[in-house]
This record gives sequence, C-alpha cells and structure tokens, in this order.
Amino acid sequence: MAGVMNPAGVKKSAVVRAALVASLLFTVTACGSDDEPGPVASAPAAPPPSIAASTGSPSPAGDPSARAAAAVAAMSDADLAGQVLMPYAYGSSATAVDKGSAAGNQSLAGVSTPAEMIAKYHLGGLILVGFTAKDPTGATNPTTNVENPKQVRELTDGLQAAALALPGGVPLMIGTDQEYGVVTRITEGVTMLPSAMGAGAAAQPKLTEAAWRAAGRELAAMGITVDFAPVADTLGPPANTVIGSRAFGSDPGANSQQVAAAVRGLEGAGVAAGLKHFPGHGHTSGDSHEGLPVVAQSKAAWTTQDLPPFRSGVGAGAGVVMSGHLDLQALDKGVPATFSKKIMTDVLRGQLKFNGVAMTDAMNMPPAMKWAPGEAAVRALNAGNDMLLMPPSIGGARDGILAALKDGSLTKERLLEAVTRILTLKFRTAPAPRPELAVVGSPEHQKAVGALDAASITVLRGPCSGPLLTGPVTVTASGGREVARVNLVRALQAQGVQVRAAGGTVVRLVGYGDKSVDLDPAARVTVMMDTPHLLASAKSPVLVATYSSSKLSLTALAAVLAGRAKAPGKSPVAVTGLPRTAC
Repeated sequence: MAGVMNPAGVKKSAVVRAALVASLLFTVTACGSDDEPGPVASAPAAPPPSIAASTGSPSPAGDPSARAAAAVAAMSDADLAGQVLMPYAYGSSATAVDKGSAAGNQSLAGVSTPAEMIAKYHLGGLILVGFTAKDPTGATNPTTNVENPKQVRELTDGLQAAALALPGGVPLMIGTDQEYGVVTRITEGVTMLPSAMGAGAAAQPKLTEAAWRAAGRELAAMGITVDFAPVADTLGPPANTVIGSRAFGSDPGANSQQVAAAVRGLEGAGVAAGLKHFPGHGHTSGDSHEGLPVVAQSKAAWTTQDLPPFRSGVGAGAGVVMSGHLDLQALDKGVPATFSKKIMTDVLRGQLKFNGVAMTDAMNMPPAMKWAPGEAAVRALNAGNDMLLMPPSIGGARDGILAALKDGSLTKERLLEAVTRILTLKFRTAPAPRPELAVVGSPEHQKAVGALDAASITVLRGPCSGPLLTGPVTVTASGGREVARVNLVRALQAQGVQVRAAGGTVVRLVGYGDKSVDLDPAARVTVMMDTPHLLASAKSPVLVATYSSSKLSLTALAAVLAGRAKAPGKSPVAVTGLPRTAC
C-alpha cells in the first residue's frame, strides 16, 4: 500500500536520537444533547502547574521547537507511541466517574478513569466528545463528557494534571469538534457562532475573524488547546448532507477567505485551528461515517475547487490539518486519503508546505477499521499522519506501533518526526495564560458574534425593506425545534411584535434534516436554519435563510422580520429557482 516506508534497521542511542530530532525541527507556521450521568468532582480540580516549571527542560522556555527536541530525545519507544494517540474517554471528570463510564473506559483502555488512561498509555492527547441525535458525526461519539464551561474546565484541568505528573511533564493536547452549527460539542453557556455557511452568506472575513477569536478565547478558557475547525471543504452537490452547512459555501475563492479568517481568529486566541477534511469532503454524496466516499473529480477540478481553502488555511497558520477517509481517485484511487502517502505527504507536506500536525479523522470510522487497530495506526503514520484520533483500541494501536518499530515496518525516524511536530505544537499553545471562565458568553463576545449573525440573514424571496409580516404572528416549527421556536418568539416580542400561540400570521421554521413534508404551504414566511436548498420547495411568499438555529441568529432574524434591520446576506450556494438574494 502507498505510504509504507522501508525498515530502518538501525537502533539509535539517546545521543543520536537527539541529533536526529534536531534535524527534524521546524517552526510551526505562525500563524440539546443527551448528557451522560456522572458525578462532578466535589471540588474544582487545582489548576495544573506551569508547563515551564514541570518539564525540567534545559532548553529555552520560549522556544517550542527546542523544548520539543529535548523532550522527544528523552522518550522511550512506549512514550513515543503514546504521544501519537488521541482517544476519547468516558466520564465528565478526570478522576471520578460513574459505573457506566468506568465500564466504558475498561473496555476501551483497561482502566476506569480518563486520568488512569493518560497515565497508562502516556497519551499525547484526548478529545472531548458529545453525542446528539441530529449530528452527522454522531456515530463516532458513543458518549458525552461535556456539559457546561465550568465542568469542562475542571475536566481539562484534571486531564492536564494527569499528563504533567508523568516523567517529562509534557502537556496534553485537548481537542474537540466545536464547529458551531450542527456539529457543536459544548452548547450550554457558550457564545454560539452561526454555522460556517452563515459566515459564508455574510461574506465579511473581518466579522468571521472577530467571531472566531471570541470562540477561541472561550475554548481556551475551558482548557481546550485544539479546535477541529474550520471545515475547509468546498461544498459540491446538495446531496452532500454530511458536510452541508458545515462548509462556508460552494465558491473556493470565497471559502478561502473565510477559512483563513477563522484560522486567524482561533490561532490569535491561542487555540490551534484544525482544517478538515483534507483533501476535501465537499464533492461527495457519501458519508465517511458509513463507508468510503468517492471523490470522482478530475485532478484539475480538485485543484481549482477543493485545494484552495486548505492552502489558504495553511497559509494563515493552522496548527492542525485533519485527513479525511476519502477516495480521491485522481490522486490515489482506491486508497483512503488518511492512508495515502501521495496525499498526506506528497501533497500536504510537499505541495502545501504544511509543517504542523497532520491528524487523522476518527479511526473508529468504517474506512479506517478495514484493518486491525495496530495495522491501521502504522499505515496512517507511514502515510504521513502525526496523530491518530479516536483509535478503537488504545492498546491495540499502541502495541501495533511498538511491534512495527521492532520489525522495521515503521521507522524510528517517522515516529520521531511525528512526535516532534506534536510537542512543538503543544509547547506553542501551552504557555499563554488561559482566560478566566468569565469570558465565556460575555457581552463582548455576544456583540462580536451577533454582528456576524446580522450580516448573514438572507431574503431569497420577499421584500427587502420594512416589516416582512404584519399583525399578530404565530411561530411554528418542524418536530424537535421547540428551543429555536421559543427563542424566535422571545426575540420577536423584544422587537415589539405581537405573538400568539395560534391564529396569527405564520412563520415556519425548518432546519437540518427536514424534507418537503416539514414545510407549511400556508405559512407567509418560511425560514431555513440550515442549507437553503429546501426553500426551493416552499410556497411561502417570503423565504429567509439564517443557516443556523442559534439564539443570536434568531435574534438577528427577528430584527429583519420586524423591519428594524435589513437582510444583507447572500446565499453561498445555489438554490434551484431562487436568486442568491432577493435584495
């Protein structure tokens, strides 16, 4: 298979290893859920000790590359193998979990708590997960260990304390999928950004950057060091519902500007941005959570449509690029990109000059489970990935890496290169003091994000000025959208609009996963809170897209409906029979 490297055949001493690591050094490019029951720690975990004090490294505290070199040179093979793993764990606390969570951790790692998992395997990272029914990525998230900002901060403090207690005191990389929109892990108490498509409709990169900087500050306050966002995929066919509103739109040039802005915002707040899903999941109709999607574009089409946003994100300083389990036939037919050296090394490293951490998409997805966990881990590393996300068996992945080192099917040089990149990123993101939790949901952040929401509202049919409805209003919604309905009712009332439970002019809310049957042909206004394609089937005289069901999006919508604000947005995807904007 492409990406398998030749055996090294030579065992390096610690001195030689240090020299080798030095030769690999680089400067990372600058830059409603079903909560699982479980007890929260009785008292907040103590903040972890300062990174500089815990490492005991003689290298300069301000030089991430030098610190990474010193740390990697002192690591055993088992340490190195642990550093490339980023599993999930059960339980909302690092050290105190319920029986169900303990059983889950025992099955996954042979230990009871997340802290014990870190200690046993000397893990390089951990991903915080959350399961919701209407989430296109839900299949890979069998549990929920995030509840609210305070709980997340206590959890991450406990996880870091476990990592820093290990020899060498290397900090933990803590990631999550906080894309906003349909894929958002932490929802309670945070400032909810609109979906990426909402930002694409606003088409104002400065607003996008400010909103994502606010998001980054909130993530940093909760102890998260990597956000697996933004989605850099260029959206192709409307049938691509697994990406949908997670993408900024269908125009690669506009997407490139938005991706770069989001990256600058996150990285400027001290959180590494994770571009996904390289080499591009937008031109597929399949879902990599179910099988191996095919990208059938020609190389020329892929180069002009899918590649530019990734290039832009790399240029803006993204610390992480996540590989997709995708069959890009024009480059390496039949080989999932995660396991393709042609894609993950030749294109990502050679063509895009990316020097950060290449991270696999979840290794518990079907395309990656074609092989046993150990073999899949080695194949992914040999292809050019540095870190393995959510291996289905932590011990299996670790043991497979160690066995491959012994038999030469994975070289020490490749593993050292991967861990050096990982530690360089960790030391780059770790030193900045974390913001206080008070910044989460702050008025300043609400204002920054609200400006982006206001710029995103799009009228695809109907008047462009004045109230879009008159008289008393009744807000209805398709099943499961009561929170959004109530939020719009309250926002309309705040604008002075009279709202009735029944009998008023109908505003119909529809969203992710809805079909034509969920529309109300009698509604005067139909509002789509996801990709706007469904509006092509709506009969309402007024059609509006918010691309998002967040409270701030619906607040901005209410101002437009009441005639107190204009709708400046423009749909970033084509909708059959409708203009990008009626205004």
